Amino acid sequence: MSTKSPSELEADETAQNRAQWEQFSFDVDSLGLIKVTNESHENSEAHQYTVSIDDVTEELMACTCPHHVHRNAYCKHMAAVETATDDGTLEAFPSEDKDDAEPEDCDCDGLGGLPCWPCVRVGRKELPN
Repeated sequence: MSTKSPSELEADETAQNRAQWEQFSFDVDSLGLIKVTNESHENSEAHQYTVSIDDVTEELMACTCPHHVHRNAYCKHMAAVETATDDGTLEAFPSEDKDDAEPEDCDCDGLGGLPCWPCVRVGRKELPN
């Protein structure tokens, strides 16, 4: 059961609708900090805000936009990030592992174009069919 009032639920629904109507782009500044740019505006740089996500619970925490700062309200930027992370188009906590990093024991150069086992094992290269 929700503990939100009907007006709070309506405000959440409005934020969700606005997040769908407007065009947003995302940039992961650092783990759990998403720069959200509203591309629907002519001067989109003036409409950039940062949404933070808790690194333990992965729940939305805050946004730097005036709507959230002054009203402590769920905003369209938070709704856009939530949608993008839920549908898999945005990874707020990308892996620190570099899959393309060459393993120390790589020996691909001496195999005539075939990948060595250390590169296959870490997923850097695949065996040909």
